[in-house]
Amino acid sequence: MGRDLTKSAHEGRHHEESIVVSNDNLIDRGWSKGTVAFPDLRKGSIGLCFANLIAHVGMGYADDFGPTFRSPDNAFASASGQLSYYQLMDRRGELTIVTDLDDLQQHVEAWNKPGDDDNPIGPGIVIGMEGADPVLSPNNLDLWWDKGLRIISLVHYGIGRYAHGTGSSGGLLDRGRELLRAMQAKGFILDTTHLAERAFWEALEVFDGPVIASHNNCRALVPGDRQFTDEQIKALADRDAVIGVALDNWMLNRELKEGKKDKGGASLEDVADHIDHICDVSGGSRVAAIGTDLDGGFGAEQSPREIDTIADLQKLASVLEDRGYDDGEIEDVFYRNWLRKLESAWKD
Repeated sequence: MGRDLTKSAHEGRHHEESIVVSNDNLIDRGWSKGTVAFPDLRKGSIGLCFANLIAHVGMGYADDFGPTFRSPDNAFASASGQLSYYQLMDRRGELTIVTDLDDLQQHVEAWNKPGDDDNPIGPGIVIGMEGADPVLSPNNLDLWWDKGLRIISLVHYGIGRYAHGTGSSGGLLDRGRELLRAMQAKGFILDTTHLAERAFWEALEVFDGPVIASHNNCRALVPGDRQFTDEQIKALADRDAVIGVALDNWMLNRELKEGKKDKGGASLEDVADHIDHICDVSGGSRVAAIGTDLDGGFGAEQSPREIDTIADLQKLASVLEDRGYDDGEIEDVFYRNWLRKLESAWKD
């Protein structure tokens, strides 16, 4: 947070390495080596991504997992400020905020036109919220919808205002059920990422609208409650959901510990293993997709060894091709599944 995303990831790292606090630069003090910036998205031909707003209320959260506030009002103000940044970038032409089917179709058409190297089109972004703490109440959803929010996950780490999340045991809170019903009525997409297992199953019972998992991997390959069981993957496949694979090394390789900064600890082959598993469990290439979670609290220092910036995602295509994926299946994983899901969610 606080980075100038109009500058390349390398420019951002250079700036952070030049800021010295108590004899250490910011990178040495634990800041991630940023991978995501608008120039890098363009360089990598990444035309559409999710941009998550995040602000926690201190109810069992660890401060390491994003900004934590003492009241929902503070979280609301912080998330609103983050959204204001994207709106400013939209007005300046750095990106395009996509909120409905017309926006999506127009952006895809513009992105696929021959480019102007002197005036490249910016990536499209769909605004999400990682942990619903900034939503003051179900009655507040209209305001967030009008601001452009389209995807909501109920919780991040610990216990949120609406549900139990990663690292905690429990289900939905009463207000979480009320929020889900209001989300469905308004047309929001539910992101099941970070829900505690009981909360996951309860959410699928309550919510009958469109469902995704923006960044989640497979427990069969890497143990832990942050990952999905095969039963959860099957349940999401039955709901025509899409699961984006995360690129955090400890979620890819069972030998690594959470938060471990080990650039050599995982590779794109590990990413492909999780894609393979989702395809095997779900019965095809319709569910697996790219999620990354870059730069969601980590960067190049904690990503597969082939990833220096977000532009290097294109290297995954050859890894999948070597495993026997055909062009159509690679396109499913790279973009078609996400496009199909957004189109179906917004068709009405």
